[in-house]
Amino acid sequence: MGFEAAMRIFEATKGFPKEEVYSLTDQIRRSSRSVCANIAEAWRRRRYSNYFTSKLNDAEAEAAETQVWLDFAVKCGYLKPETARELHTTYDYIQGKIVNMILHPEHWVIKE
Repeated sequence: MGFEAAMRIFEATKGFPKEEVYSLTDQIRRSSRSVCANIAEAWRRRRYSNYFTSKLNDAEAEAAETQVWLDFAVKCGYLKPETARELHTTYDYIQGKIVNMILHPEHWVIKE
């Protein structure tokens, strides 16, 4: 789901103005991709509970950052409000799942 959301953002930002290429476009693409990357890193480090939850916290923060950039994109007129709402809802769902994993790492970490 996170990967698909990041790809939707990538496609949507192709239409952003050139002057945003190194600011809003770059920021929203980076943060949306970072959600997936941090989850992947957490998953591969699940032998270490503290590291696992730390990377999940990073993923949650990146998801929240992505939502802020979505708000900016709408306010600047680059993104349709309904598209942003759908993506916002997707990131709310992702954040909920991440928080559940943070609160209950014992269900996810590898016990040796």
